Amino acid sequence: MADSETGGLAAKVLTCSDGVIHGTREDRSGVAVAELLANAGYEILERRVVADGVENVAEALREMATGFNGVIITTGGTGFGPRDLTPEGTRLVIEREAPGIAEATRLVNPLGRLSRGIAGTLGTALIINTPGSPKGTVECTEAVLDVIPHVIRLMSSAPTDH
Repeated sequence: MADSETGGLAAKVLTCSDGVIHGTREDRSGVAVAELLANAGYEILERRVVADGVENVAEALREMATGFNGVIITTGGTGFGPRDLTPEGTRLVIEREAPGIAEATRLVNPLGRLSRGIAGTLGTALIINTPGSPKGTVECTEAVLDVIPHVIRLMSSAPTDH
């Protein structure tokens, strides 16, 4: 359940946004989801911002997942805009998809039907795509917050109750 360095729940946040990279938008969604995770007991080990795009997202996720046991929440790039390519970048790197987690994030709000986000594992990291709005990323993360620790324990081969 823990990153080996922290002894507790560990999380990283990746904001995927051309606007934030170019300084035309503030990273409110990355701040909001990091705050939610911190309040839920996670140690935020990293917050990173990358430009939209398949390779940018894939490269950042590979780097962030290396040697990491915890959850990586991405925010942004899950819609239908021409540069909304976070799911495609995520799909390049995940080893196992977690469709139930992605489906649960879409059920929290009628606009969830517009999210193309996916979830899956890379090594011992669980990656979950969420929308780029502060409200959307928080709602989607809250929808699966209860199961994340169990997934992390299973990936780390820690004993579980089942």
